[in-house]
Amino acid sequence: MPPKALPETPPEVEKPIEFKSGQKLTGRVSRIELFGAFVDVGNSIEGLVHISRLKPGGVARVQEAVQVGAEVEVWVERFDPASQRLELTMIRPVELKWHQIEPGLTMMGRVTRVERFGAFVDIGAERPGLVHVSEMDDGYVSDPGQHVKTGDEVEVSVLEVDRSKKQIRLTMKVVPIVPEDEEQEHIPTAMEIALREALQSDEKPPKSASPAEIPAPRKRKGGQLDDLLARTLSQRTRTSSSKEDQQ
Repeated sequence: MPPKALPETPPEVEKPIEFKSGQKLTGRVSRIELFGAFVDVGNSIEGLVHISRLKPGGVARVQEAVQVGAEVEVWVERFDPASQRLELTMIRPVELKWHQIEPGLTMMGRVTRVERFGAFVDIGAERPGLVHVSEMDDGYVSDPGQHVKTGDEVEVSVLEVDRSKKQIRLTMKVVPIVPEDEEQEHIPTAMEIALREALQSDEKPPKSASPAEIPAPRKRKGGQLDDLLARTLSQRTRTSSSKEDQQ
């Protein structure tokens, strides 16, 4: 009796490769054309980086940005699953929107340019932020190039953001964290001290008064302190005006 034939195992169906917009990939430049460069991102899949997407600001010739065989970082711009057409960019997408950038925000960034007045740091926003030379260290910094170099990874915090001018001020100093619920100690002004002393003296009874003659302490409302301050300022104004008239 011949042995029973085993059922054939159905061949595994390969799932189509999918790419998501903004996905970061690493590939190798496979060929160069006048209109852009093709990048092999693996699995025999090539994506096109248009000449306008090779470098911020654009280039005149593709060879100015890449060479065949060079390993590059690219991001997915568009992908058509039906045709397997993959469009790439070598310009890093914006990771931080302007409404997300707030003073106190701390992150890692890459130094893109060093000038005599400071350094520009890419934090993933539309534009790099500026670390002024005075914000590089607690001490005096005469040469920013002695502290950072182009390409360095540095930790920075946002000092100020001007969304209308699209400017970001950064610092490399340690920013102290103050708890929101921590109340700041109020330091009274000279005027407030004088008013308090006036109120206290107004409440004190004469030394010669007997206990029966001492009136019960009066409770002053918060508004009375403001009234007293207003009357004091008004009296000073009238006095000053009187002196000027006499002169």
